[in-house]
Amino acid sequence: MLAAVFAAGCGTSAAQSMTPMRGKISSFDDTFSVRVFPYNPYPHRIRMAVKVYDQDFRPVAAQVSPAETMVGGKASRAVLVSIGFNDQRVRRVRICAESVPFPGRGTNIKAQVCGRFIAYRID
Repeated sequence: MLAAVFAAGCGTSAAQSMTPMRGKISSFDDTFSVRVFPYNPYPHRIRMAVKVYDQDFRPVAAQVSPAETMVGGKASRAVLVSIGFNDQRVRRVRICAESVPFPGRGTNIKAQVCGRFIAYRID
């Protein structure tokens, strides 16, 4: 009986994802851009925000378009992220897709999935 209860509680669980999860970018400009695709594995729509952090998870100024969006069930959405080099030749960042809880709902779970990217400025 205990095994049946345990097995019933161990159903498959969906997890948010994002592609690509890592990348190397070369740029001749003072900025570099990455297009990411956050994915919603759930059957219902969710609100997602895309944010940029440095390698130590400190927020980084970036242009994110769209910064926050609704993603339909079992769907992904393209998001363009542009980041400045800030006078650095190499820039390491984490681009994260975060679910945004709907206000007034019973659950306030906030999921986050992050990809690691390294950009090289070419002179």
